[in-house]
Amino acid sequence: MSDPTPVSPPSSPPSPSRRPGTGPRAAGAIQEAALRLLAERGYTGLTIEAVAQRAGVNKTTIYRWWPSKPALLRAALLDGALLDVDVPDTGSLRGDLVALADQVVGLLTGPGTESVVRAMTSGSGAPDDELALLARDFFADRFSREQPVFGRAAERGELRAGVDPMLLLDLMAGAVWVRAVLRRAPLPAGFAAEVVDAVLPAFATVPPPDTKV
Repeated sequence: MSDPTPVSPPSSPPSPSRRPGTGPRAAGAIQEAALRLLAERGYTGLTIEAVAQRAGVNKTTIYRWWPSKPALLRAALLDGALLDVDVPDTGSLRGDLVALADQVVGLLTGPGTESVVRAMTSGSGAPDDELALLARDFFADRFSREQPVFGRAAERGELRAGVDPMLLLDLMAGAVWVRAVLRRAPLPAGFAAEVVDAVLPAFATVPPPDTKV
């Protein structure tokens, strides 16, 4: 009598996609849940368990990729889609800056992002304040992403030699933040363009051709 044909063991379910540095398949849902809960509960009230429940995943999935709350929030701020900003390429420095300022306006006034941005910047600023450090990393990351705007402008001869792009962005974004966050005043349509037209002449080689005088 011949031996029975061996039976292969049942195959295990496919493991989640694990591209290095990107997180599990549910990374988007996990990161958005973290930011939403930050806005609702503040940094001290945010827990990995709550994020897992909101995102519909096991907390071990989160810990496998992000070993701590700061690590998860850092990924959510830097890699998540909720606060992402598209770096424009309109063909002119003014056009790029207006597009960037419009996106800042949207983040600070949008119903889906306003509370998240306010919560992200609610740290004390102390050297050991984890939330303040995360906010610092977020702004540094965004400034790094926006560097091509100024590289292209320099190649087109639109920027004066030796100007500080960070100062230009700070002046633009600062006007939006003061109006929207500190004064809680409405931002009318065209506010971004008004801010750019008020700031850019101090940095540009010549006034932008479409600036309203």
